[in-house]
Amino acid sequence: MTLLQTRPDGPTSRESVADLGSGTGPQWLDAWLAEHAGDVLGWRRTIHAHPELARSEHATTALCARVLESAGLSPRLLPGTGLICDIGTGPRTVALRADMDALPLHEHADVPWASQTPGVAHMCGHDAHTSVLLGAGLALASVADRLPGRVRLIFQPAEEVQPGGALDVIAANGLDSVDRIFALHCDPRLEVGHVGTRVGPITSACDMLELRLTSPGGHTSRPHLTADLVHALGTVITGLPDLLSRRVDPRSGTVMVWGQVDAGHAANAVPELGTLSGTLRTAQHATWNELEPLVRQLVTALLAPTGVGYVLEHRRGVPPVVNDPVSADLLARAAERAAGPGAAADTEQSSGGEDFGWYLEHVPGAMGRLGVWSGEGPQSDIHQPTFALDERALPVGVRTMVQAALLSLEG
Repeated sequence: MTLLQTRPDGPTSRESVADLGSGTGPQWLDAWLAEHAGDVLGWRRTIHAHPELARSEHATTALCARVLESAGLSPRLLPGTGLICDIGTGPRTVALRADMDALPLHEHADVPWASQTPGVAHMCGHDAHTSVLLGAGLALASVADRLPGRVRLIFQPAEEVQPGGALDVIAANGLDSVDRIFALHCDPRLEVGHVGTRVGPITSACDMLELRLTSPGGHTSRPHLTADLVHALGTVITGLPDLLSRRVDPRSGTVMVWGQVDAGHAANAVPELGTLSGTLRTAQHATWNELEPLVRQLVTALLAPTGVGYVLEHRRGVPPVVNDPVSADLLARAAERAAGPGAAADTEQSSGGEDFGWYLEHVPGAMGRLGVWSGEGPQSDIHQPTFALDERALPVGVRTMVQAALLSLEG
């Protein structure tokens, strides 16, 4: 009986996908993938065709619950969206996490499973993450009575918003009794068949800044009779990044970039209102904890001579994902077991943010990068309308997650 579950209007695929790790074992995993790799492919295409934004992943949650229940498992729905499902028993628990939400982007792809929801698309690979975790979960469920401990599947909502759905999972006791946690994230710069691993920080902290300025307004011929709001905005636009580069250790990888500025409607009028927003990223956890008071001090100093009023909103986002050495080693070994010698690859730290870091504030773990580039043609980037993945990465992801769980429980 097929395990493929689709929505009534979703693309049903009975195609299969090449398993680059075929023969690497264990035998039961080889057998499961030989029979069900096409199901993993079908889940991915169904989810891809019906993307849902953060905290609206209702249909995706329902699909995951149906698939898990079809294998005799008992998933627990989280408040809102997302779910958790335990497999096996024992005193030790390893968690495997996938995120489920899509992005508010249009997709530029001419495939039958392209997004059917205008302005929403899986341009970060969360559809692959979800289907990989479903596959890993069902494969492990087929030998649940032989597992040396318990595996917890975490299907998490809202990774793409800050501070992230990981906090929802933690608040719902999703990490209770968990000893270690793993995740994979698609990497279109890494060739399929490889998994990038790294000890220490692999992503960066990311905060959002919004500065709202006020002025009495006035005529540009008499700036001395008002507070020149546009000039004040310019002072902060250039001054804050410059000062941060002198007040923060340059080895911390701290980057301040403005993404939006808005003020005024006429060339000869000093506006009364203006806004400025951007992101503040850092690679070091200790630096992240120091940034908010420092930014407030520097903004105050920069604006004091200008006479404008202001409100600064500093929204702390997510901490950096810091892979602990033991977990990173387990994940690298899992990749080698999954796809053969040389499958584990070194990877650099990204300046992007990932809410998986919240889990690592509580338990040790590691995130790896799942290669999804075909090895031919251009390398598209995540969060772009042209993002695409080589679906041969799906069985590699299933194998890597299964092996990470087994190695963690056996250790």
